[in-house]
Amino acid sequence: MTQEQSTSRAAPLAGVRILDLTRLLPGPFAAQQLADLGADVIKVEDTGAGDYANAGVRHLVNRHKRAIRIDLKKPQGLATLLRLCRDADVLVEGFRPGVMQRLGAGYDAVRAVNPRIVYCSISGFGLTGPLAQAPGHDINYAALAGVADQVGNAHGPALSNLPLADLLGGSMTAVREMLAALFAATRSGQGRHLDIGIADGVLAQAVLPLAAVRESGHAQPLGQGTLTGALACYGFYATADGRHVAVGALEHKFWEALCERLERADLAQLHRTGDRQTEERVREELRAIFAARPMAHWAALFAGSQACVTPVLRLEEALAHPHFISRGFSKDPPGQAPQPGEHTQEILQGAGFTADEIATLRSEGAIG
Repeated sequence: MTQEQSTSRAAPLAGVRILDLTRLLPGPFAAQQLADLGADVIKVEDTGAGDYANAGVRHLVNRHKRAIRIDLKKPQGLATLLRLCRDADVLVEGFRPGVMQRLGAGYDAVRAVNPRIVYCSISGFGLTGPLAQAPGHDINYAALAGVADQVGNAHGPALSNLPLADLLGGSMTAVREMLAALFAATRSGQGRHLDIGIADGVLAQAVLPLAAVRESGHAQPLGQGTLTGALACYGFYATADGRHVAVGALEHKFWEALCERLERADLAQLHRTGDRQTEERVREELRAIFAARPMAHWAALFAGSQACVTPVLRLEEALAHPHFISRGFSKDPPGQAPQPGEHTQEILQGAGFTADEIATLRSEGAIG
C-alpha cells in the first residue's frame, strides 16, 4: 500500500493501489467499485485498440481511475508492467486463461517481484475445467449456470439489459474476493491468485432455485415459482396507457392494504390460496382493474400505502424521482473516466522511472 496518513475520514481503501488490465464490463466495474472506495486504480491498456467498450459504458465503469498504455507484447513493455507490480496491492485481469502467462505476466512472474500482491483473474468459465477456453457472454454464462432458466415467465427465459452473470457472477464476486484477499495479505504478507469464473459466480448467487433443488430435487419451472408468476399477488400489471405497475404483496398484511386501496374487500381472503384456478381468477381481476386507469393514477393511489405497489419507471424517470435525488443519485456521477494513456507520464514518474527511461520507452513503442 502507498504511504498515506490514516484519518477517520479517509476513504476505506485509501493507499491501496490496483492495476486494472480488464476490458468491457465485469472487470472494469469491479475495479471501479474499489476506486469508489478510495483505491488508486490504474487502468492499463495496450497501445492499440485498448478497451473497446462504448463511450457511455467506459465512462461509468472507469471513473476515478488513472490510465496508462503499455504494449505487453514488447519486452520493454512487460518489464514496465512488472516494475509497476512491485508497489501494487492488486492486479486484476480478464483475458482468457493462459494469455497472461504467454505474455510473461502470469501469477508466478508477478509474484516473483511482489509476493504480497493479490492477482485476480476473471474469465467466463474459470481457469480450469473443460470449458476454460470457451468464449462466451453474459447470456451464455447465465444459461449454462441454470440462471437464465429462472429469469422470465411461463413463456420462457427473458433477455435483460441488466447482465446478471457479468455483474453478480463476475464483478461483485471479484470485489468480494479481492477485499478478502487484501485483508488476508495485510496479516500474512502473502498474496494469492483468485480464480473468478463468471458462470461459477452467478450459479452461486441463485439462492432460491438452489434451495428448491435441495428441497425437492429440481427448480420450479418459470411461471410456477413464487417469484416467477405462480401468484397473483406478485407480478407486473399493464395500465391503461401501456405502462405497468409492480405488485409485491406477498405477505397478507400487504395484500389487505392493496385490497383496501382498490376497494375490493372481496379479494382479501383470496391471497395465496394454493389453488391455481383461484390464483388465475384473482390475476384476471387485477388485470382488469389496473388496465382501466393510467400508471400515474395508480402511483398516486398507492403513494404512502403499505400495499407494496409501485410504478414501473423508466431509468430516466427513476433518476428524477424525489427519493433517488434525496439519496444522492445522479445521471452524471462525480469523477471522470480517463482517456487512454492520460496519466502514463505521471504514473511512470511516480514509480521512479527517469525522464530518459520514459522517453526511451516511448520511442520504442512500449508505452503510449
